Amino acid sequence: MPPGHGPGTGAPQQPGGPHLARHGHPGMPQQTPQPPVPPSPAAPPGAPAPGGWGNHPSGPAAPPQDHTGHLRLPPGDPVEVPVHAAQPAAPDVAHTAVAVLLIGPAGAGKTTVARYWADRRQVPTAHISLDDVREWVRSGFADPQSGWNDQSEAQYRLARRTCGFAARNFLANGISCILDDAVFPDRPVVGLGGWKRHVGPGLLPIVLLPGLEIVLERNAERSGNRRLSDEEVARIHGRMAGWYGSGLPIIDNSRKDVETTARLLDEAVARSLASPPSW
Repeated sequence: MPPGHGPGTGAPQQPGGPHLARHGHPGMPQQTPQPPVPPSPAAPPGAPAPGGWGNHPSGPAAPPQDHTGHLRLPPGDPVEVPVHAAQPAAPDVAHTAVAVLLIGPAGAGKTTVARYWADRRQVPTAHISLDDVREWVRSGFADPQSGWNDQSEAQYRLARRTCGFAARNFLANGISCILDDAVFPDRPVVGLGGWKRHVGPGLLPIVLLPGLEIVLERNAERSGNRRLSDEEVARIHGRMAGWYGSGLPIIDNSRKDVETTARLLDEAVARSLASPPSW
């Protein structure tokens, strides 16, 4: 027996000997040698085997991939809803730190409503009255009732800037604030523009504008330098009417008590938080 072909060697013996291994069994058709098949590329993990079940060419085809927009949907697996599809929650006015600017003519009830609203909020809230800050000046106080001049104008500007500093400080420490001022729509740079610079773009301006007869009645009940002449009240009220059509929320509290007006103020703040007015 030739070396390398005996029992225990590496290559197994074909049945029938070397002759049948080369030429097959007598009476059987001879097989033509087939060229080697190159290996298929590796399939991704989890993909079905080529040719379906048992690699048989007649097996079921792999299911096509499903695409919806930019979100690839694997067959049979649950798909999470994208985060951006969730609806935003409504603003919680009672627990949100806000800065409100309550605008209105003399006698509109700004100070009374602002104090009542600030007293009853569920979060710390400060009331900052422009007139109170302006009257911090004792000696040399420029009273506009004695005549509007450069000194009274300068003291108003200084009081607005001081109120703005205070409002930013309160907000930075999580405390809401409501400011009140007679801001005119025909002076945007000095009025809303100044308040926006002093407090910030998140300031929410809301107009409190009752009828002229109501303003005259309330002004007559005031005393000291805060009581104006009827002519001055009528002139200021006429200028304030320019806020109609401005896009700012306007509350007519002509026949409404303080509690109802404060509730309307809450609703106006909630609308402004959900859809801030452009001003």
